[in-house]
Amino acid sequence: MEKVKKSKRKVRSIWISDVHLGTPGCQAEALADFLGQHDCEYLYMVGDIIDGWRLKQSFYWPQAHSNVVRKVLTRSKRGSQVVYVTGNHDEFLRKFVDYKLEIGNIRLVNEVVHTTADGRRLLVFHGDIFDVITRYHRWIAMAGDAAYNGLMQANRYFNLARRRIGLPYFSLSAYAKQKVKSAVNIVTEFEESVARECERRDLDGAICGHIHHAEIRDIDGVTYHNCGDWVESCTALVEDHNGTISIVHWPNENIGRSESRIVEFRPRAA
Repeated sequence: MEKVKKSKRKVRSIWISDVHLGTPGCQAEALADFLGQHDCEYLYMVGDIIDGWRLKQSFYWPQAHSNVVRKVLTRSKRGSQVVYVTGNHDEFLRKFVDYKLEIGNIRLVNEVVHTTADGRRLLVFHGDIFDVITRYHRWIAMAGDAAYNGLMQANRYFNLARRRIGLPYFSLSAYAKQKVKSAVNIVTEFEESVARECERRDLDGAICGHIHHAEIRDIDGVTYHNCGDWVESCTALVEDHNGTISIVHWPNENIGRSESRIVEFRPRAA
């Protein structure tokens, strides 16, 4: 029987962040599926795509992670402009930015301004520059990363047990972030700092990652976008050809999802 090809969704731009290739928690299969089902003019990799912190400790790189790299290279070969924005976990690439490294349609930057189809100018950067702990207290950030990885490992066993008794996926780390007041305050301060930087540069908004929480919201006239991550939430931002940017939640059997969801946000008219 001849296989019927799925029609790809054609969009103008895609932003993904916090993939953490090189770690067991990376949902590489879901990301490869997402990239394989979308065509785009611009593909932004918004930091922490490769987890250099983890790879320094122990090498972990299954075939599924190579498949993601192959999908990105395929997008580039077929004409998509691929922009790799460095993050704190792949900071080893930042030393190459000054060389203005470009390989075909792939460009390496620390930040870049994207102009949407409807003319808005958005700052695209990872966001770790506004994380005080990551920037000034690296040892605390490293310890927090180790604790997060431990929580993610516990999370896998916890949800394996839940599936066996018919219960849905439950994120221990997301629950902790929501319940710990200091964590909520850090996220709020991060988002407001990003908005102030956009105001300072006279930009309409920003697109970032880093905090593993997908969101689009208005902050005092500045549109804040966060890509989320491909460790737990499996989310991306997409721009259609009219300039509307949406959050896509991609299906992933590992976290109990069965269908994709698109969440749209339309900025208020000036």
